[in-house]
Amino acid sequence: MLAQVTLDSESSIPLYRQLADAVSRLIEQGSMRVGDRLPPTRELAGHLGLNRTTVSAAYAWLENEGLIRGHVGRGSFVAKAPESVQSARLDWDAILPRVELSGAASVPAEISFANSRPADDAFPMEQFRRLAKEVIDSPDAREILQLGSPLGYAPLRRYLLEQARSEGLANDFDDLIVTNGCQQGLDLLARLLASRGETVILEDPVYHGLLRVFERSGASIVSIPVTEHGADPEALEGAIARHRPRAVVLTPSFQNPTGASIPVSKRRRIVELVQRSGTILIENDIYGELRYHGESALALKRLDESGHTILLRSYSKVSFPGLRVGWVIAPRPVVAHLAELKQTSDLHSDQLSQAVLLRFAESGELARHLVRTRQDGKQRLAAARNACRTYLPAGSKYTTPEGGMNLWVELPGRLDSRDLLSKVLEQGVAFLPGHYFSVERGHSRCLRLSFGGLSPEEIQRGIRILGETARRELAAFAESEFEPAPALV
Repeated sequence: MLAQVTLDSESSIPLYRQLADAVSRLIEQGSMRVGDRLPPTRELAGHLGLNRTTVSAAYAWLENEGLIRGHVGRGSFVAKAPESVQSARLDWDAILPRVELSGAASVPAEISFANSRPADDAFPMEQFRRLAKEVIDSPDAREILQLGSPLGYAPLRRYLLEQARSEGLANDFDDLIVTNGCQQGLDLLARLLASRGETVILEDPVYHGLLRVFERSGASIVSIPVTEHGADPEALEGAIARHRPRAVVLTPSFQNPTGASIPVSKRRRIVELVQRSGTILIENDIYGELRYHGESALALKRLDESGHTILLRSYSKVSFPGLRVGWVIAPRPVVAHLAELKQTSDLHSDQLSQAVLLRFAESGELARHLVRTRQDGKQRLAAARNACRTYLPAGSKYTTPEGGMNLWVELPGRLDSRDLLSKVLEQGVAFLPGHYFSVERGHSRCLRLSFGGLSPEEIQRGIRILGETARRELAAFAESEFEPAPALV
């Protein structure tokens, strides 16, 4: 049945969406019933003359809509209930607020620049298995598997706090709480500091997960622009004077999405500003360990002796993101309130993950892994920068970070990154358009390329496809602008 579906390659609607709509219509018409099995993606792609990635993207969209359900090893099946049953259900779309998900991050793509994450083929699995077994076989295993403290696994907390003090990142009046990644740390801080409409200054563009937690907390958000040298102190000074914010949130090293870093002289100026104004400074430092060129700049927390700065760090970008281990270093009263909020949310973070990561760090394997990660990251960044220089159309602008996992591209002319995404998805390439990172819903010509999880060859091929597609779109715009007007008779 699906093999006879007709798709229009000239349509502005992406092929994966045309296919998804065709399946949706067949389900609505009753031609496909609950429990019917859909053809395997490879088989259907062959029948329709499509890339397998296109069919996978259509199936992913249908599953997200609840129309089909995939079962590992068995295939995908129609899951929508009959209309008679559906009519008795609650209209959840009417009850719940509308949400916008970063769809490109969840659509299968052969080459995906959509996720800022390390390469899983670089995980030291042999060492991880050995160290995990050591933890499970240890006398402490029973205690680790019991309920724990909302502050985190005590041995890991001690290790991280001692390390922070040795680096000048924690004072005698500071404490530390372990969180489910940096994202939960941001969420807890947003709930603690900005749940009653307090003003918070964010960078623009900014990591979309950070923006969402402060939006959901009820904060009044003010933005300052990110330059090639990160957040600008002059713009920050003006925003603080005008808005008297409760907090400022900055990512000073290899900022997501731009990859920009704030020079140490401007970091000192920023610390002076927040100290003088009484503003709380939240430093998101999850990429700082991933420097491939140049010299490291001092963290804002180290420059601040007043206690105005709260520091967030994570193992997610330097080891195993799936273990979800991050931490917050802040004055003791702040950490105590964060622990109370965390306890009501999830009791505590998984202690087994914390114990394994502690063993990973104490054994020296983390340090060795970091050396390899930086070497690989340097190659990936070079591939991304070279491919942008070679393949992006004339007039494109892109950042040149010295580390991290992301760079920021601004397209020329009338190109819109959302339109470009729909075109390159058909060719197996995904990225996140700029509007996901915009406080003011701008950056329509921009996009983020996250290169950390791809090989240099994949990076080059993906950016080549992106650049060639952008050039075709620009040529089509130029051709339409110079079409002769019809004669008036």
